[in-house]
Amino acid sequence: MADDTSPLHRPFDPRSTWAKLSPAERSAAYDNNAAVKNSPALIAERNEASARMRATLKSHLDLPYGERANNKIDLYPATRPDAPCLVFVHGGYWQRNSRELFAMLVEGVAAHGWSVAIPGYSLAPDVSLTEIVAEIPRALDWLAANGASYGIAGPIVLSGWSAGAHLVAMALEHPRVHAGLALSGVYDLAPIRDTGLNNALKLTDEEIAKLSPLRLPLTQKRLDIAYGRNELPALVCDSIALHEKRIAANAPGRLIPVEGADHFTILEALRRPDGILVEAARRLLD
Repeated sequence: MADDTSPLHRPFDPRSTWAKLSPAERSAAYDNNAAVKNSPALIAERNEASARMRATLKSHLDLPYGERANNKIDLYPATRPDAPCLVFVHGGYWQRNSRELFAMLVEGVAAHGWSVAIPGYSLAPDVSLTEIVAEIPRALDWLAANGASYGIAGPIVLSGWSAGAHLVAMALEHPRVHAGLALSGVYDLAPIRDTGLNNALKLTDEEIAKLSPLRLPLTQKRLDIAYGRNELPALVCDSIALHEKRIAANAPGRLIPVEGADHFTILEALRRPDGILVEAARRLLD
């Protein structure tokens, strides 16, 4: 557990000596799977728990919000249609994972009477990052138009993890979104182009300029930014930098370092009903 009152620790950022690093060292700066030695076990447990939740929870699954194969959304409505809704955007560096693998997160806020919606999105290299970014507002448009007929009509907190946190920052201005909660995100795309991740993404100069939250004007909606204290330094530094940029612009939101958490275990803080990130999501409605 942790909160934003803990002393801020800023690790050494490998990007400060980026020009001196080898291609392998640059890729390692963003390789969460290699950095977390038990990541295969954590991922397997997550996927198994999500399969159980998806099979047993009250839900409306695989609803299309667009024309592409991954343009589907899973809805987990609360008892009350006017209950708050957590819309969760999955991660995977815009090229891996799917909405089905994160149903285990429903139990955290659902224990407090919330609804949950989990949209999928297209992945690189099948589509560009520009197209991926455009799909999240499209899912939110669909939810605004159709959510009430499935029992979801309350205020929306938009949350996401890893690449999903980047997509949250890009979609925060959507009129249906009340506030955002970004976990373990990447907010400057320029270094990504120098890593193996770019083999699928093929980022352009224009995309780096227009799709990097740290390079864009800020929305004044509240955005809480969370990261694990045991995360890779590049992700920690991006989270701190985005929070500081927002503070300088008088944009509301907290910085939440989660004590003892790495890139994968941070999700437990949003999965457990008593998790610090469940509490953070609830506070976003204050």
